[in-house]
Amino acid sequence: MNISFPQGKIRALTFSYDDGVVQDKRLVEIFNKHSLKGTFNLNGGCYNPGPQDPPRGRMTKASAVALLKDSGHEVAIHTLTHPWITKLDSSEIIREIADDRRQLEADFGTIVRGMAYPYGVYNDTIINILDMCGVAYARTVSSTHSFHLPQNWLELNPTCHHKDPKLMELAEKFLAPPINLWRTPMLFYVWGHSYEFDDNDNWHVIEEFAEFMGGREDIWYATNMEVYEYVHAYNRLETSFDKTFVYNPSAIPVWFWHGGKDYCVAPGQTIQL
Repeated sequence: MNISFPQGKIRALTFSYDDGVVQDKRLVEIFNKHSLKGTFNLNGGCYNPGPQDPPRGRMTKASAVALLKDSGHEVAIHTLTHPWITKLDSSEIIREIADDRRQLEADFGTIVRGMAYPYGVYNDTIINILDMCGVAYARTVSSTHSFHLPQNWLELNPTCHHKDPKLMELAEKFLAPPINLWRTPMLFYVWGHSYEFDDNDNWHVIEEFAEFMGGREDIWYATNMEVYEYVHAYNRLETSFDKTFVYNPSAIPVWFWHGGKDYCVAPGQTIQL
């Protein structure tokens, strides 16, 4: 058995953008235009306090909620105040993570279990605290230039930053016909800060990438958490001793490839191979 994404797809694309800045509004428009989905990592203690958004900088809470609540995009933790978290003691780390999660869940009316490390820094102490705080995954800033599924979700390494000079080369490689007969799944994971597009005057980078990658029937467009939950559901599949029956105990339909065929196991269903 080998995992496939929904509808038997072997390609998935996800995005991760940090800080909750006003340029996220334009980025969300681009994502929505091309049916892309992303995760936005917010600092619940750093909303702009003004009555309205500035030309640049962070959004007000009202704007962030209006933009992202029930949008199909994900809201995730980025710590409460965006500190250099490795310089904090354990009690301060717990406060930064737990209070940000609590704040975002109250603001957006949803469960928040994803995270991106501020400044990309972390250590074993932080990873242990994330686990205690119920955080399912945490994104780093270490590019892999690959499409492998994560092995450690609390050290979730992206494929690349959007300004990576290999971005479009990687996109073409991602869309090339698969040569692996085992249909190995591929996850393309792009991260960044949307204010960088203004700073570098290069909105065309994400616009061209979105147009090239969007609207394809062979790609699953998902938030970070949707990818995590789907892979987790696949890993929970139970098989009979002789591998002829497969049971799905999760609430998510799961697809997999076996013996040259695609299979789908509905929630609570047992199928025979």
